[in-house]
Amino acid sequence: MNPGPARPQRMRVGAPAVLAFGSNLGDREATIRSALDALRAEPGIRVEAVSGLYETPALTLDGIDEEAPAYLNAVARIDTVLDPLALLAVVNRVEDALGRLRAERWGDRTIDIDIVDYDGMVSDDERVTLPHPRAHERAFVLVPWLDVDPEAALAGHGRVADLVARASDPVTRYAGGTL
Repeated sequence: MNPGPARPQRMRVGAPAVLAFGSNLGDREATIRSALDALRAEPGIRVEAVSGLYETPALTLDGIDEEAPAYLNAVARIDTVLDPLALLAVVNRVEDALGRLRAERWGDRTIDIDIVDYDGMVSDDERVTLPHPRAHERAFVLVPWLDVDPEAALAGHGRVADLVARASDPVTRYAGGTL
């Protein structure tokens, strides 16, 4: 029996998202690179652009911690068919595989990957808040974001370029390697 012509496959259209990476323990650059490689290998995620690396002092609830190791930070623009919760699960799995411990809030870490923006969505879901609640005031997220999207806007906060002008945390282009 001839089944007839094959039905055309529908391509699922992905959503743009922005991920922020930070690391201040171990080989920071290699860890961020490994996180990006792991995300590139994930079905449903396409890494479209990666910023340069930036170095920043560790921030705590009380401000800059001069005693803690400095962070390397980067941002990636991705396209994904995963919904925000599924993307969060992948991000958490990558963090866990790279030795992320969640012992102390705002503590030192091998890797931190935050979903900063997901297609401009605004959500107060207890598992994933969108956009990331402090992204609009963090130069270590905003400056690298401009590397991958000079026209970026953060839902509810405006143009990223304007937000950078108001952010006060120090960010320095990292003179080491590139991603």
